[in-house]
Amino acid sequence: MIRRIFLLVLDSVGAGEAPDAARFGDVGANTLRSVSTSEAFCAENLLRMGLGDIPGLSFLGGTQQPPVASYGRLIERSLGKDTTIGHWEIAGIVSPKPLPTYPNGFPDDVMREFCVQTGRGYLCNRPYSGTDAIRDFGEEHLRTGKLIVYTSADSVFQIAAHEAIVPNDLLYEYCRIARRIMAGDHGVGRVIARPFSGEPGSFVRTPNRRDFSIEPPCSTMADRIKEAGLDSIAVGKISDIFAGRGFTDAIAAHNNAESMHAVMQLAERQFHGLCFVNLVDFDMLYGHRRDIDGYAAAIAEFDRWLPSFLAKLGREDVLMITADHGCDPGFLKTTDHTREYVPLIVYGDALKPVNLGTRQTFADIAATVCDLLHVRMDTPGESFAGLLTKQD
Repeated sequence: MIRRIFLLVLDSVGAGEAPDAARFGDVGANTLRSVSTSEAFCAENLLRMGLGDIPGLSFLGGTQQPPVASYGRLIERSLGKDTTIGHWEIAGIVSPKPLPTYPNGFPDDVMREFCVQTGRGYLCNRPYSGTDAIRDFGEEHLRTGKLIVYTSADSVFQIAAHEAIVPNDLLYEYCRIARRIMAGDHGVGRVIARPFSGEPGSFVRTPNRRDFSIEPPCSTMADRIKEAGLDSIAVGKISDIFAGRGFTDAIAAHNNAESMHAVMQLAERQFHGLCFVNLVDFDMLYGHRRDIDGYAAAIAEFDRWLPSFLAKLGREDVLMITADHGCDPGFLKTTDHTREYVPLIVYGDALKPVNLGTRQTFADIAATVCDLLHVRMDTPGESFAGLLTKQD
């Protein structure tokens, strides 16, 4: 019997261009290939688990011995390549249409209503790099108090403000206002608070980011697990991504180190259900900033951490490692997410290691998680639990 499943999403660790990459302008994207070119890259434990045996990742090098875990890759069926859509599909929801994006900035009527309800003006209002936005508009923001509003290729409404001018609690309230405005046809995936500090010429983001997500349109695996009376634990930005819905416990973590620390502590807890984790640094700090070496070092750090975590797992535990999209730091066409396969590794003492091949939707994860926990869920995904079960 499986009692605990630890599902770790390595945010943006893509495994090569998806079959429909051309539709998204992402032909040639391959996050892991780009990252593997760095001298900082090291994934010995992930390779031992089968990472290099995943279709399309043979350049990483396979294992000398048979992999100790099951391995494969997943195709995203939803029409999107952002955090919200990716996590929704992992949790069992395939989205037939993309969430709205704003390549020309938000409409005048939206911004007028935002100004009326917040009592503040705005700056920027167009797709922009977050670090460039505070560099280019931060000084005027300090002088005028106007909020820096910007978006990206993703379905996001982002608000940056200096913590000395707009305290975080007030910035979060402005985000709640924007969340109410951005509904219906303007229902963006996330409204994001982007606080920063420092002086002109040296502004830096603080760790106090918060995401205000749109609610999933139907039940997720987290909802079903909670309804079944089991534990459903969110770590990092997972709770924010799902608008706080479907979880019995949510543990805040601002970066990979904090998330990994929280997971280690949870490994000591005798819960029954799901621990759903996002490791955000790959995407937030390195993918969007096109930092190949930083990305590689972050993978190496995670890889070094893995053995200590695996040592805490018992026979009734399962570890799943995957991603929600790509964000190739070596892809020069864009600084945004890239449409890629995502890797899948599944490990457990009670499971047999098998080649899971190429799965046709991220939702196979939700189907399998619920199957292993004996929780009923209707999802387009297909469970691969039967492939993993050891036969006596």
